[in-house]
Amino acid sequence: MADEVVRLDKVRRDYLVGDQVTTALDGVDLVIERGEFVAIVGPSGSGKSTMMNLIGCLDRPSKGSVLIAGDSTNELNDNQLTSLRSKAIGFVFQQFQLLPNTTAIENVMAPLLYQGVNPKEAKRKAAAMLTQLGLGDRLNFDRNRLSGGQQQRVAIARALVTSPDIVLADEPTGALDSKTGAAVIELLKDLHKDGRTIVLITHDLDIAASAPRRVFLRDGQIERDERGSK
Repeated sequence: MADEVVRLDKVRRDYLVGDQVTTALDGVDLVIERGEFVAIVGPSGSGKSTMMNLIGCLDRPSKGSVLIAGDSTNELNDNQLTSLRSKAIGFVFQQFQLLPNTTAIENVMAPLLYQGVNPKEAKRKAAAMLTQLGLGDRLNFDRNRLSGGQQQRVAIARALVTSPDIVLADEPTGALDSKTGAAVIELLKDLHKDGRTIVLITHDLDIAASAPRRVFLRDGQIERDERGSK
């Protein structure tokens, strides 16, 4: 039996805007297996940000069910949802979202400390992850001394350090020049080869082409689901 890390069954998400109900996702079914690299693709308004929020345990569906690493988000209270998000999801954002006035290693230690890991062990794990991503000589640099590409690598190290079930990357190259962005995509591809589950949210068809599987959204529904070797 396939090891599913994401399952969306007949998912609908409605939002109340003023006195009008807007449907962002409408009857979506999706399964992502452990070790897949999937790009969720669509233009603005297609529903991809809503899907990211549901997969990232930042939101719950209005109808249908969302299972992340076997847990139904519908059945969890806010504290349980936060705990699941902390354990199961590693986020990589377009704007890096590094903590201010902290070093690279302090940023990567943060999610471990949140989970209650001993500070000495957290520092060891953070240093090892940054070194693995080519930043062993930048451990004590604050973010203002790091290039955009280096800051994104710190963000990726922070996402990986807790060994999450899913690395959820939201437009991770959007704030980078094309050369640095290409390097970040190559890094994600390497992580996938190492067995990581990568879910990439993007509007860019060229970026999406890097993933072996592409799920195209339009008007809140899956338009097509393509698979092919990349």
